[in-house]
Amino acid sequence: PTLQIQQYLARYKAAAQRAERTNKIARFLLWVVLLTGAVAFMMPLYLMVAMSLKTANAVATTSVWAWPGADLTWENFQKVLTNENAPFFAFFRNSTVVATFSTLGVLISSALVAYPFARMKFRGRDRLFILLLSTMMLPGIVTMIPTYVLYKYLHWVDTFYPLTVPAFFGGGAFNIFLLRQFFMGIPNELDEAALIDGANHWTIFWKVIMPNAGAALATVGIFCFIYNWRDFMGPLLYLNDPNKQTLEVGLRTYQTLNSEQWELLMAGSVLVMIPLIFLFIVGQRYFIKGIVMTGGK
Repeated sequence: PTLQIQQYLARYKAAAQRAERTNKIARFLLWVVLLTGAVAFMMPLYLMVAMSLKTANAVATTSVWAWPGADLTWENFQKVLTNENAPFFAFFRNSTVVATFSTLGVLISSALVAYPFARMKFRGRDRLFILLLSTMMLPGIVTMIPTYVLYKYLHWVDTFYPLTVPAFFGGGAFNIFLLRQFFMGIPNELDEAALIDGANHWTIFWKVIMPNAGAALATVGIFCFIYNWRDFMGPLLYLNDPNKQTLEVGLRTYQTLNSEQWELLMAGSVLVMIPLIFLFIVGQRYFIKGIVMTGGK
């Protein structure tokens, strides 16, 4: 019996060592794949930053992959910020106004719509929710002309209203879906306790659900802010006044005015991306938590 126990322990130890080696190899391969993907995604950012720090002569005579050495300069950013024909700070202000009000409207309206789908029972709820999700299959290009005609009759063209007001009426099917999934993960016992204390659905929404939905709201907010900050088609359609252009349209204007000056275009692109990078770094913890928890039941 002692010999059999020793043989069993030896086989168990060998199997454990093989499993450990397999796990190490799997983790190493996963690390290689993730690192390769990270490098591939970071390459455009590296090129953009490297070219924005080069002089015009360095851009023309060196490889695009070369990091600026003695030719490193910050003058490109100064030129972009002080260009009178394409005022960067005016574009920045306009983008901030549009993105902020749109994000605020989406957070309020999508939360109000998601709450009944998640916490209330009424006839046809599931069918209405499926109908809501089906609107995600409708391309925006299909409704572009009718929407423009509508805003023209409302005299909203060349104002910020078409870019901000619709956000307060629905919030978008995808955002509603994310919030609904998160709301469904909040224990129903909290609602029952509030109802026993005499609370109505409005009180439950503001005092119970919303304080516990910070991660999901941060996720939707980051998605919405980035989308509106990077939106090009909307401002291009509805804003005719050059002083009302957003950063994306203004960057295109700057490209037209400074054709082939890639160092200036890359400097402008870097300036446009800085707020988004800062926003993601600040809200990264809530963003990841919200993405994980919105996959609930």
